Amino acid sequence: MRVKCLLTTLYLLLCGSIFAQSATTEAYIKQYKDLAISEMQRTGVPAAIKLAQAILESQSGMSSLALTANNHFGIKCKTEWTGGKAYQDDDERGECFRVYPSVEQSYKDHSDFLKNRPYYASLFKLDPTDMQGWAYGLKKAGYATSVTYPQSLLKIIKDYDLEQYNSLANVKVTPVPVTEATEKASETVAYDQEINYTKSSLFPRGIFTINRSKVIFATAGTALKDIALQYDVKPEDLLLFNDMPNTEMLTTGRLIYLEKKLKKGSKSFRIAQPGDTWKDISQLEGIRLEQLLLYNQAGTPEATIPTGQKIWLQPTNGDGSMTTGTH
Repeated sequence: MRVKCLLTTLYLLLCGSIFAQSATTEAYIKQYKDLAISEMQRTGVPAAIKLAQAILESQSGMSSLALTANNHFGIKCKTEWTGGKAYQDDDERGECFRVYPSVEQSYKDHSDFLKNRPYYASLFKLDPTDMQGWAYGLKKAGYATSVTYPQSLLKIIKDYDLEQYNSLANVKVTPVPVTEATEKASETVAYDQEINYTKSSLFPRGIFTINRSKVIFATAGTALKDIALQYDVKPEDLLLFNDMPNTEMLTTGRLIYLEKKLKKGSKSFRIAQPGDTWKDISQLEGIRLEQLLLYNQAGTPEATIPTGQKIWLQPTNGDGSMTTGTH
């Protein structure tokens, strides 16, 4: 009986510890997700990878290096570093680590560190949604010595659905109106929280893929027949693929799928952002509108989804557990 009680106590303590760690990590993500998104927009480092690395390297902001040096990515001094320094045992005793005046500077330096060092150049040739490629590429380039580093990053990304922030980086925001101050410092872009899906600069040029379906971004004023002719797709099929009314010309910029979207999304769910509609999500995630409505028991495609609502992109059993099936 005593052994059983002891095991029960240990089990409860372990569960409590796991719950506390999860809550700490979720709070960390909430605090720094916008910073990761803006850095992806600035440099191309995937927001999901950046958050996963920060969570792993800084223990969700609770490591001694994070608390005393604002260093959330474990970046060492290197010869070019001229800023503050902190010394800590790592692979060797008393190694030199960078000290930052703020966490924001740590996030920016991490992006620049990857962007400007030749070891990581191959990463920026990858699709920014290729999490496995980035995770294993970081290990191969020598970012970390742990043999399980890629697996650890991918588990964090999956457990906390960090890929949603990659998507948000591509559709995130409308720039604040230009002022004299922003004209003088045009390299610094400020954002508000209004999402604008009609910005051509937020998407690649030409054909790209979303959820394995071919898509382009067409600007306002583009004739549908011109798109059909250029990409050898029937106009009526373009209307069908994109849930559009019969129209001759686009009145706003928008994503145009060149083939039928898949029945399921590439991930299980995403979180609704301000202004999202079911049609928006269908286009942004490359999932058929009728299936999206079915998964979420929704009826009006143009309805605005409450901010923060979990949007199912794959079929569920009604209790949030995923079902099996094919596209």
